[in-house]
Amino acid sequence: MGLALRDTRTYTYADYLDWPDDARYELIDGVAYAMAPAPLRVHQEILLEVARQTSNALDGKPCRPFIAPFDVRLPRGNEVDADIDTVVQPDLVVVCDRAKLDERGCRGVPDWVVEVLSPSTAGHDLIIKRRLYERAGVREYWLVHPVDRVVTVYRLQDGAFGAPDIYELKDTLAVGILPEVVIDWERALQNVG
Repeated sequence: MGLALRDTRTYTYADYLDWPDDARYELIDGVAYAMAPAPLRVHQEILLEVARQTSNALDGKPCRPFIAPFDVRLPRGNEVDADIDTVVQPDLVVVCDRAKLDERGCRGVPDWVVEVLSPSTAGHDLIIKRRLYERAGVREYWLVHPVDRVVTVYRLQDGAFGAPDIYELKDTLAVGILPEVVIDWERALQNVG
């Protein structure tokens, strides 16, 4: 089951900024997808630990991690912010080019994106957002599957995601583009039942 659409109109970032704070949406190619309700505890436990390990590994380095809600604006060219039609809020992003960061979040492609799958968002993250991140040029995209205890890793090669690598959530796994970031899955899952 996909995420609910706001309606059949197309929108821009200017529209997005006018919506009330309690109405959370992501824009992908102008289509407004309603954000799911608060995720399950297991989602938050894993996300928080992966983000903590990432932040610790990147301390003092130019790359910076951010967790949702954090707007990532993906312009198609040089359009002004108001005209951007794609704004997403990944669970975790790492941005290495600080020129992409501003007070509203990130304008441009993050280097690494992590989505922790929830039953209500899995199809959206696996299909729609994977295609978006590939088109935009995200260098590495991880999909963490808490129920199946695996992580699916897409790496950009020659402008496209090839076949993904799939790893069990055990031992450790280094981020391909950020080898100093090594996720210890035992620690990430220590509070997950």
